[in-house]
Amino acid sequence: MSTALVIIDVQRGMFGDPNMAPHDGAAAVARMRGLLDGAREAKIPIFFVQHDGGEGDLLEAGTDGFPFVAELTPQASEDVTVKRQSNAFEGTDLRDKLHRAGIGHLIVCGMQTEFCIDATVRGAIATGFEVTLVSDAHTTFDAEKASAERIIAEHNEELGKMVTLVPAAEIGF
Repeated sequence: MSTALVIIDVQRGMFGDPNMAPHDGAAAVARMRGLLDGAREAKIPIFFVQHDGGEGDLLEAGTDGFPFVAELTPQASEDVTVKRQSNAFEGTDLRDKLHRAGIGHLIVCGMQTEFCIDATVRGAIATGFEVTLVSDAHTTFDAEKASAERIIAEHNEELGKMVTLVPAAEIGF
């Protein structure tokens, strides 16, 4: 079974508001960059997922917020799937692309923990993929009812019951 790195929604719009920064954002992006470099060096397939929030959204296609952050820019040979739902498998051909590439195991990182990370991990499981969630390479924002740190910890605990949970430093390609 082949493995792929999946990087979800690490787009400029998520980092555009200095009053609402993602938890540990720069460090999380640096860990994702380390994963990206490792996957490229090992020639592991890389699949980027990019959210199009539609008209007026900070991640609207064609706006300044839509592109990936500079540290995580896909190369021409790397696949990009644009999605409109939290689950990257819903309404996209991501599953088919992964299957055509012979992928059975996904290493997942990105944004936003309680939305697109959670939904995509659950969608991957439902679609038959084995998943490793990189415990310190997904992030989110503080919410009214919980801090981002708490949201991340709770999702790591809950998703860790269904998938392999590993910090970035322990991912080996």
